[in-house]
Amino acid sequence: MLKAVVKLTTLLIFSWLPLFLASGAHAAIAVGSARVWPAQDYTRLTLESKQAIRHNMFTVSKPERLVIDLEDVELGSTLNELTKLVGSDDPYIASVRVGRFKPGVVRLVLDLKSEVKPQLFILKPVGEYGYRLVLDVYPARPLDPLMALLEKPKATIPEATNTPTVTSQIAAEPSAAKEHPAEEKPEPTAKQGIGKIDTQLPAAQPKNIPELRARTLIVAIDAGHGGEDPGARGRNGSHEKNVTLAIARKVKALVDDTPNMRGVLIRDGDYFIPLIGRVTKARKVNADLFVSIHADAFIKPDARGSSVFALSEHGATSAAARWLAKKENEADLIGGVNIAVKDPYLARTLLDLSQTATINDSMKLAKHVLHELGDINDLHRGQVEQAGFAVLKSPDIPSILVETAFISNPSEERRLNDEDYQMKIANAILNGTKRYFAQNPALSKPQFAQAEF
Repeated sequence: MLKAVVKLTTLLIFSWLPLFLASGAHAAIAVGSARVWPAQDYTRLTLESKQAIRHNMFTVSKPERLVIDLEDVELGSTLNELTKLVGSDDPYIASVRVGRFKPGVVRLVLDLKSEVKPQLFILKPVGEYGYRLVLDVYPARPLDPLMALLEKPKATIPEATNTPTVTSQIAAEPSAAKEHPAEEKPEPTAKQGIGKIDTQLPAAQPKNIPELRARTLIVAIDAGHGGEDPGARGRNGSHEKNVTLAIARKVKALVDDTPNMRGVLIRDGDYFIPLIGRVTKARKVNADLFVSIHADAFIKPDARGSSVFALSEHGATSAAARWLAKKENEADLIGGVNIAVKDPYLARTLLDLSQTATINDSMKLAKHVLHELGDINDLHRGQVEQAGFAVLKSPDIPSILVETAFISNPSEERRLNDEDYQMKIANAILNGTKRYFAQNPALSKPQFAQAEF
């Protein structure tokens, strides 16, 4: 009898074992977080998980819909609540429906507002992110930034506000490392050679800036990072992408308020733009200058001060500049670029090595801006530095990268979030730009000379 029971038990175990192994091999993948980043340029939807998600996508017309099948994915709360992330103001997606299509397949149906050109791709784990399935929904007819510039009214200087751009998302962005802020040291005094650190700064005084020439001058203003790429994080939770956008908007407002000048925001919202895409947009609007705005970070909280960088063809001018360029150039990995998309126009831009004259002009612009920043903050280094920043690689537009201050320094982080101080930085960038134009008149550009701004 005992032998019969043992035999029956063994038979049951071996008969069920394949089912257990099969269920383990095809365990449903849980989607840990979902994020939606709407923008006029394109809308991005991101699904993050611990394993890569197999997928299939196709479009349906009349009405326009986008269908994505996710294989072996768990239909949990994250996907079920995805419908709540799409706002009525999304330029391209009207709504999202989620459901079980058949065993082992979850189907997403995106109701579209117009014809689109979607891109769906996988990003491997990087930094604090796991695997990401990324859907980029581009308009079928790309927006012309030049026409948008001509049609858009000039910006007005924004009212003071401490509310950053908010993007709906189910899961919060990766949190900053839980470190206790280092005990702050007393601020240096004027006797110590640093007399510009008081957080209660007086209003900026108007400067005697030379008049500009009659032609409308175009300044491309690039707010660093954005969307999936938050940039550096302050010890009190500030994100670089929010600080840079706030300052960039103020720079644009000041530029637009200057006769014969117009500013163009490369990024005007919380979304990601690849580094070379920023260069491309500046070239498409025939920009005279390109200014990329950032907020530096370092492993030690006492690093402080403003810096200005230009491109280098022959290596970095210091180890710190080389390290910073490497860190900034990794933004594409974090923000997420579809490497399958190849654009020969972009390749030609990067391979154009006749940049010597442009770099010389970039150095002149950088020196003027650095001088102006020195009136409102410490300078991290007393001279312009150079390194291989990808975002500065336009062959025909003088380009600089401004590290406004160290967001990793608790004192400077507070100042970077202060509206008055942001305006002072914006004024410094504007004044340096005007001095550059006064000494280096821009070449004639007929397409803008005849346009009315």
